[in-house]
This record gives sequence, C-alpha cells and structure tokens, in this order.
Amino acid sequence: MAICQGKSTRSPSGARRVANRGKRKSELGRESAETRLGEKNLRKIRTRGGNEKHRLAGDNKINVIGADGKAQTVEIFGVIENSANPNYVRRNIITKGAVVDTAAGKAKVTSRPGQDGVINGVLIE
Repeated sequence: MAICQGKSTRSPSGARRVANRGKRKSELGRESAETRLGEKNLRKIRTRGGNEKHRLAGDNKINVIGADGKAQTVEIFGVIENSANPNYVRRNIITKGAVVDTAAGKAKVTSRPGQDGVINGVLIE
C-alpha cells in the first residue's frame, strides 16, 4: 500500500470523512531513508519536475563546525542519542538532531541526511 500525504479520513473529532475523490500522484510519500552508520552509499531519487533528491543510505563521516568556526570532516564512531526514536541508537541510524560520537568529540547533526545527502553537525562539547 502506498504512503499518502493527502487529507486524513478522520475529522478532528474522530468522525469518519467520506472521501470525494481518490489519491493523487502529487500526494505520494516515500519511506524514510534511515541513514545508517557504515560505508558511504548515496541513492538518487527522481522528484517532482524531474529534479533529483540525494538520499544518504549510509556514511561514516561528518562535517563538523567547532567553537572556533572552522569546519572539518571527521569519522563517526557511533550514535549516542536520537530523540526521533530511541531504537535508532541501537540500530545506529542518523537523523537530524541525533548526537553522535566523533573523533573530535560529541556532535549534534544539523542536516537532514535523507533529504540533503550529507551529514553536517556542530560540536556540543
């Protein structure tokens, strides 16, 4: 069954709405990328208008900005905390807002790897 981002079949009170039309191609949603810790793996997805979106399926490097404002690329050792889903920590899945352990210290992910195709972060120590 397709993932739809269209109108809900329920009203705010919980009553069932009668649909006056079916699903549309423009309301199509996709499964989340769930970027894992591992070798770099980038997928290209065709989006509306023939454009491309880069899904990062896996990576072990992060671009971090330190307190001095300098950017550097360092290796990721593991996921420490992920507020999106507690199970993502065990599975080493990286999303925006996740705290990862790097060679430079703890870093918070500021980019959306499933949308942007890159992992950017800020050092929090």
